[in-house]
Amino acid sequence: MTSTDDNPPDPDPAVAEFSVPEMDCPSCAGKVENALGGVDGISEADLRPTTGSVSVAYDAENTTDAEIAGAIEGAGYAVADSAGDSAPTTGGEAGAGAPSAGAAASANPSNADESPAIWTSSRGIKTGISGVFLALGLLFEFFLHGANVQVGTLVGTDLFLADVLFLVAVAVGGQEILRGGYYSAKLRNLDIDFLMSAAIVGALLASLAFGEALYFEAATLAFLFSVAELLETASMDRARNSLRELMDLSPDEATVRRDGERVTVPVEAVDVGDVVLVKPGEKIPTDGTVVNGESSDGSEIPRANGEPVSAVNQAPITGESVPVDKTDGDEVYAGTINEGGYLEVSVTAAAGDDTLSRIVAMVEDAQANKTEREQFVERFADYYTPVVVAFAIVVTLASPAVLGTTWPTAVVYGLTLLVLACPCAFVISTPVSVVSGITSAAKNGVLVKGGNHLEAMGAVDVVALDKTGTLTKGELTVTDVVPLSDNTEDDVLRCARGLERRSEHPIGEAIVDAADEAGVAEREVADFESLTGKGVRADLDGTTHFAGKPGLFDDLGFDLSHVHAATDGGVVTQTARDLCDRNNCLDLLEETVPELQAEGKTVVLVGTADELEGVIAVADEIRPDANRTIQRLRDLGVERTVMLTGDNARTATAIAEQVGVDDYRAELLPEEKVAAIEELMDDHDDGDEQRMADRGTTTGGVAMVGDGINDAPALATATVGVAMGAAGTDTALETADIALMGDDIAKLPYLYELAHDANGVIRQNIWASLGIKAALAVGVPFGLVPIWLAVLAGDAGMTVGVTGNAMRLSRIEPESVDPNTVDRESEQIDTAQ
Repeated sequence: MTSTDDNPPDPDPAVAEFSVPEMDCPSCAGKVENALGGVDGISEADLRPTTGSVSVAYDAENTTDAEIAGAIEGAGYAVADSAGDSAPTTGGEAGAGAPSAGAAASANPSNADESPAIWTSSRGIKTGISGVFLALGLLFEFFLHGANVQVGTLVGTDLFLADVLFLVAVAVGGQEILRGGYYSAKLRNLDIDFLMSAAIVGALLASLAFGEALYFEAATLAFLFSVAELLETASMDRARNSLRELMDLSPDEATVRRDGERVTVPVEAVDVGDVVLVKPGEKIPTDGTVVNGESSDGSEIPRANGEPVSAVNQAPITGESVPVDKTDGDEVYAGTINEGGYLEVSVTAAAGDDTLSRIVAMVEDAQANKTEREQFVERFADYYTPVVVAFAIVVTLASPAVLGTTWPTAVVYGLTLLVLACPCAFVISTPVSVVSGITSAAKNGVLVKGGNHLEAMGAVDVVALDKTGTLTKGELTVTDVVPLSDNTEDDVLRCARGLERRSEHPIGEAIVDAADEAGVAEREVADFESLTGKGVRADLDGTTHFAGKPGLFDDLGFDLSHVHAATDGGVVTQTARDLCDRNNCLDLLEETVPELQAEGKTVVLVGTADELEGVIAVADEIRPDANRTIQRLRDLGVERTVMLTGDNARTATAIAEQVGVDDYRAELLPEEKVAAIEELMDDHDDGDEQRMADRGTTTGGVAMVGDGINDAPALATATVGVAMGAAGTDTALETADIALMGDDIAKLPYLYELAHDANGVIRQNIWASLGIKAALAVGVPFGLVPIWLAVLAGDAGMTVGVTGNAMRLSRIEPESVDPNTVDRESEQIDTAQ
């Protein structure tokens, strides 16, 4: 955000969004910023030339939307629309909160249907006419010499037909340039409009002053720079299209049931609690929960409980390639597509608060988070233009004496350098790449919260991953129940359910589910307490019970190396026999627990302070694509992968071997995960500086991948925090640096590849735009760079070049994996387990 007022921000400022379609370059944004600086009451202004929008925070008591819009228009740019939390006078009605995707699309100028095509716009037509007169002038100047007659004089200088044609070309093609130059001078902004205006006017004045016509140079500048501006606008539209596609995912209207009738209303009019009706092939207009499904004739579809109502294509949100079956109670998201069947959806989020709208808003806001390179470029640009302008003056004044050129030639050299003095392509090289990368990621189900996070992700050397729910599916199931003493399996499950029912841990949920399936009776629970990192404690029917890791019972004083297995009529149960070589005696410490853990299972002991009642083993299935993901990250250049888990060391070892991580840390409490991340970051900081230089960055770092909630401290500590399965999860969307919208770890290599390539594209754009400008500037005093080449190569060519290069990022897509291959890998993992 760019502050435009030295006063401290209002504690509760109003915020307005303005769409400024023609503000499509850094110099344009500079004029608008200077104009807003003269408005009292503005605390912050965020200008985004890549989307043509301006967000302004202001004190409503000191200024109004109309005054802000007037200031923007005073900089020479029309305000197309606005939206904010106050009543804007330049657009429609205001709405609280973020605009819906559909509303954002209509407010954003790049999505305005009424916007004319670039080449048939008023400026495009004028540029074409200017080009015709320039061509005619060239024809008479260089080919039809006999027809190039004198038609008059101007301030004592002869005017020929070609000169007149060149002047007409300047008059027609230079209107918008001189208009922009006027506003630049008015707002004291040394930008390309001012420099080009100075160059055109300078050429005309030099023609009069030296008696040697430079009308051709002036006409060339007017025409070619107008072409360059049109090309820049077209290139910027390509970047804006990627965001426009996100906005277009949401339908503008929705069919709802009100008072027993079906009514079609704007999406903005849909309220929480409304029931939206979605036909096959239609887009779901907002987030909600499936409540019913009917056939096309309106009759209810007969189906068993849990039978799918429809398959929904969630690719626009999660990037999943296969439609997901939905039934009553399932969550659906705005912008997803009902593939078949009829859906009735109870709205859970109003327009503007749904997942898609938050994604669009966050993608737009991501531009405010500038990368290190972007900040460097902006700082460099502040010095570049004044230095080149000073160089142009020196070359103009010194060329006749040093190089022996004529004054008209020296002036042409100076004008050429003025053309090269504005680093437009250089300044835009980074933001256009960031926008391309972020919007491309969003369309593939990956939400990047800012260009700084994209840059950081592309430079990480270490990827740390949580185990449960990340490398594994997070769907725990009870695999073994070993009763001890005189207890039965039902007794153990009954006790464990009472202890775990109030626990929010996935292991506790698995135990409760197993007990419910077994149909065991309830126990009265009181004084529940969670023992962080160890287990739980509660009073069951008045007696204090514990459930947790073996270490918890070791602390309670139990001899885990000698416990009695449960018997059935004096016969050791089969489960106990399989695990015990000493009849009804078990060595939990050296045999039973290690054997279960070696199978990748998590062991929970249940008992009181005086008696160990049983052992429960819980297992979590490894994701079939986990091993492929780790290998792919290694192939792409990640130097080290580390698994972080609170589980025991033996289970962690088994899982780590199966998924192929380089290292693992087990039995970690939440704060110990943070310490592990800090240790990994310290190890990286002590790494090879040459390696960082080779990658084009001075910082690498550690990415932490987790569920976004339980791992929040570690995610916040890491260089980049990546949340899994964030669709519909407010906490993950708000707190993560990057969110994988679907529960798909296979998107992680795609994210790293996109971020890494984005860093490469940014470096290419920066050095190419700067290098070509520098080479052209050096060649000017030696007569090697004509003015037309400076315009086409130094301005238009580089702008189109950096934009086109940035658009290459949209070609990067998640790796497609043959389902048969995944199935085979899954079978191999199951066999290993």
